[in-house]
Amino acid sequence: MDLTLATREVEGTTIVSVGGEIDVYTAPKLRDKITELVGEGRYHLVVDMEAVEFLDSTGLGVLVGGLKKVRANAGSLQLVCNQERLLKIFRITGLAKVFVIHRSAEDALGPEPVS
Repeated sequence: MDLTLATREVEGTTIVSVGGEIDVYTAPKLRDKITELVGEGRYHLVVDMEAVEFLDSTGLGVLVGGLKKVRANAGSLQLVCNQERLLKIFRITGLAKVFVIHRSAEDALGPEPVS
């Protein structure tokens, strides 16, 4: 399974829609995209993981690294995740307390986080 990435701008926030598997083989593609966006001055990111089928520790590391990059520029990186099996990974690792996680991209643009 490959990784698909698509970006769009909404009200000053860049939404990165991710599909497929985020693992040791595909995570560098996501890391490079986040690095590219930050390099372009886009510091408010939402990573939409609604179409993600698998996430491993390498993928988690990329998300944490992305969070550090945007925070270094007074930005934010929020997640969209509504799949219980993925949310469980964030809870078990304690990352549900680090990331703001929303049920939908529309929610991410509003005030109500899941976690």
